[in-house]
Amino acid sequence: MESSVMIKITVKVFAQLREQLGVDELFLELNEPVRLSAVISTLQKQHPNSSVLQQANLMAAVNQTMVQEDCELHADDEIALFPPVTGG
Repeated sequence: MESSVMIKITVKVFAQLREQLGVDELFLELNEPVRLSAVISTLQKQHPNSSVLQQANLMAAVNQTMVQEDCELHADDEIALFPPVTGG
């Protein structure tokens, strides 16, 4: 019988996302192994009114390195989520 390990992950949010959620960071405990896409999905379910979380082109960094949604996460990783950048 395989047992899963719970890991703690910090999620920092910026710009419009911070305004929509009303916090600078969130803390999650999830079963390992977990991918960034699962964290985003969890946050989307917890905050269904956040239009930024619902965007397909949400940008993310793990431990200050930009990553894709299939990135595997580990205990104590720090995720940063950013709304898409628009230029002008």
